[in-house]
Amino acid sequence: MTRPPLDRIADALERLAPPPVPSPDFTKADAFVWHTDPDRLQPVPVVDRVDLAQLVGIERSKTTLLANTLQFARGYGANNALLWGARGMGKSSLVKAVHAECVARGLPLSLVEIAREDLSSVGRLLSILGRATGRYFLLFADDLSFSHDDTQYKSLKAVLDGGISGRPANVLLYATSNRRHLMPRDMIDNERASAIHPGEAVEEKVSLSDRFGLWLGFHPCDQDDYLAMIAGYCAAYGLRIDPDQLRAEAIEWQATRGSRSGRVAWQFFVDLAGRHDVAV
Repeated sequence: MTRPPLDRIADALERLAPPPVPSPDFTKADAFVWHTDPDRLQPVPVVDRVDLAQLVGIERSKTTLLANTLQFARGYGANNALLWGARGMGKSSLVKAVHAECVARGLPLSLVEIAREDLSSVGRLLSILGRATGRYFLLFADDLSFSHDDTQYKSLKAVLDGGISGRPANVLLYATSNRRHLMPRDMIDNERASAIHPGEAVEEKVSLSDRFGLWLGFHPCDQDDYLAMIAGYCAAYGLRIDPDQLRAEAIEWQATRGSRSGRVAWQFFVDLAGRHDVAV
């Protein structure tokens, strides 16, 4: 017997519009990665991070971001944060370390990482996170930047303060970028030079960074901070070495790299630890 046309249409619509993604058990892990096709939140049992105390040379940023995150995880007002600046100076590490500190204090805070290419799906992610009661979420967008023909930034505006429904009260966005305005300086200059209304053309894109209530700048470290980072790693992992030898080797290492940063300090320490039979 042939089914009525309306029933067949209803079945087809159900296949086209699958049921909402169920919320995962957020007590099973304190960090997740958002994936699409299909939509899902994948738990991360062990997060790759360093202790907050090991992040040297960024004291003001540490204090400010930790205070902001604690306010949020305790249910009080807090700002979305943009961590911008020099490569390898601990922007991503600070976000993960601050989250770990809040979890260690017993606060119900989860870290959810979203890739830049998945920003167009952020509305679906927010609907899942917004349904979780008694839980707070740091939505983490790492190494964020946009090109001149990229429209992904429009999806991010809704997370910050746009849209009718707005951002769920239990979600806060932390993003890292090498660029203060999330777009290259030469692109800003090109927009100003070629647009009929230069100010409007630039404003459309740079206004995204203005929507972050908290800006934290990260700048290249000096030699003292670089050496202090390495000394901190040695103390944390129990590696004993003559201070003069450590200083000489560390300076030689950064000279061969042509730069100093937290990342270079860690790479030197990994090599040093390996040569001294210390596991990291």
